[in-house]
Amino acid sequence: MRHFLNLSDAGADGIAAMLADAIDRKAARAGWAKGRVDADAPLAGHALAMVFEKNSTRTRVSFDMAIRQLGGSSIVMDAGTMQLGRGESVADTARVLSGYADAIMIRTDDHAKVEEMAHYASVPVINGLTDASHPCQIMADLLTIIEAGKPLPGLKVAWLGDGNNVLASIVEAAGLMKFDVIAACPQGFAPEEEAIVAASGRARVVADPREAAEGADIIVTDTWISMGQAHADTKLAALGPYQVTPDLMALAKPDAKFLHCLPAHRGEEVATAVIDGPQSLIWQEAENRLHAQKSVLRWCFGQIG
Repeated sequence: MRHFLNLSDAGADGIAAMLADAIDRKAARAGWAKGRVDADAPLAGHALAMVFEKNSTRTRVSFDMAIRQLGGSSIVMDAGTMQLGRGESVADTARVLSGYADAIMIRTDDHAKVEEMAHYASVPVINGLTDASHPCQIMADLLTIIEAGKPLPGLKVAWLGDGNNVLASIVEAAGLMKFDVIAACPQGFAPEEEAIVAASGRARVVADPREAAEGADIIVTDTWISMGQAHADTKLAALGPYQVTPDLMALAKPDAKFLHCLPAHRGEEVATAVIDGPQSLIWQEAENRLHAQKSVLRWCFGQIG
């Protein structure tokens, strides 16, 4: 049984195989209508159950379109309208959904929930986001970086801002795919030390955003106030100096690119001039959630890697 809870579940070879597949499949349907099924319809007859305990735009739409383009179908459920929202256990929900669908994608808060879902499900489980990691987003980011003509090994990625779940998955990817991450985070908002250690020397945390941006190939940030968090003035004040500005982008390599997983709060974590500027790849990055996740689904069913 192949679950995709973290990038390490697939390993470097699996990630490379998925990225290659995503590039090929994206190219093969260039110019097609979005709702047209891929020529080979590799997941024809398969159903994907999607469970959302957190709001979503990109994850919901990209996974729905992904399974459709692969020839399958989806069942979309909000936890508040399920028995899960009335106290049914994750384990029982996993058992029930396994009888109805061929795979389960869950977007939730506590990472332990996706682990429990995978433990009790008899079908593949995919992590659509937890407070600890966001592997599907990073698959899209890696695809976007490769499309920009930047090989992953030896790449310098600068992260600016909060040491959150997205950074944790970028750091995990760095250790697997042999690129380097310098994360500039204020005191009290750094990532967990175990995440940095797990990157096998490929990641470090600094206090100065200019140090991280200097000579970077890719600059990445994320919203400072995540879903479910109060709009914390103290946190915003601490993170203020870490806003991605044109001046910070100018410290990176001339051909550096900017990524943001969205949604963005313009004027907080990133200046409008950057997010709408010529170095920004955010719309391509957002679309690539679809293409990357098609390959994640195929990997989970043992069709690639």
